[in-house]
Amino acid sequence: MSFTILGTGMAVPKYSMTNDEMSKIVDTSDEWIRTRTGIQQRRICTTETITDLTVEASLKALDEAKVDPKELDLIICATLRGEYITPSQACVIQSKIGAVCPAFDVNAACSGFVYALDVADSFFSSGKVKKVLVVGFENLSNITNWEDRSTCVLFGDGGGAVVLGEGDDLLSIHTTAKGNPDVLYAPHGENCSPFYKHESEKPHIHMNGNEVYKFAVTSMVRGIRKAVKDAGLTMEDVTYVVPHQANLRIIDAAAERLGAVPRENYLCNIQNYGNTSAGCMPIVLDEANKAGKFKKGDIIAMCAFGGGLTTGSCVIRWGK
Repeated sequence: MSFTILGTGMAVPKYSMTNDEMSKIVDTSDEWIRTRTGIQQRRICTTETITDLTVEASLKALDEAKVDPKELDLIICATLRGEYITPSQACVIQSKIGAVCPAFDVNAACSGFVYALDVADSFFSSGKVKKVLVVGFENLSNITNWEDRSTCVLFGDGGGAVVLGEGDDLLSIHTTAKGNPDVLYAPHGENCSPFYKHESEKPHIHMNGNEVYKFAVTSMVRGIRKAVKDAGLTMEDVTYVVPHQANLRIIDAAAERLGAVPRENYLCNIQNYGNTSAGCMPIVLDEANKAGKFKKGDIIAMCAFGGGLTTGSCVIRWGK
């Protein structure tokens, strides 16, 4: 017994920052950003908080699933940082939606949503749960260095949620980690201890773009191939690929190496939202679901990669 997806939901901030607006902040241009990343705009939190948005996405998913919050047995939120250091963002969501179940966060950076699905699968397999809410969400604008054009153009805020029920639609799932804090990291920020002897760094995202690109393409190809093989399928069986929305060139390079699945069946919305880290995949899933793109029985391969360095890949049969 694994799980099936009962409902999806997403939420993003109202403010959409275009590349032209970005060029007024740092030395860049719409052409420079689009040709290197595929991004045309990204959503940025202004009046909204991550709590506002995670609750909105959760309620939308619960509504579609026709599940009352009090029916939930578990809430898992994949995020780099929630509203507070403690309590977890999952606990905040639990309080706001009126659930009464255990709740905790998972931090695996951009791979967080797949990691959270893997954790949920373990709870289903053990028979401990019947209904689980999995949320993937980020507010990356608050840890972006808005003077660094190599990173500030990439990231956006937002995410989504899925409600899971008992079923057999998770066909395979695989997660990895290769500890390397040098390629992609964000410091915690100011240390309040009077005894701390090191200078605190601002909590900005630092990234070695070339190393991330090489890791990303290799990881996506390897991860999707393994997940498909473990599911007892071939690439020809895959209906859609949901890749992490980090960079359109990464997606294009991986699609070319993988073959079999037509490029148009790689679902991409990076042009509208940028990289929302753990929020990317649930946004793509919800948009495709609400557009009626997925049909019952479709095979969906997903793969993410991110700071850690982590990867997560899985194959899901669409059961709705």
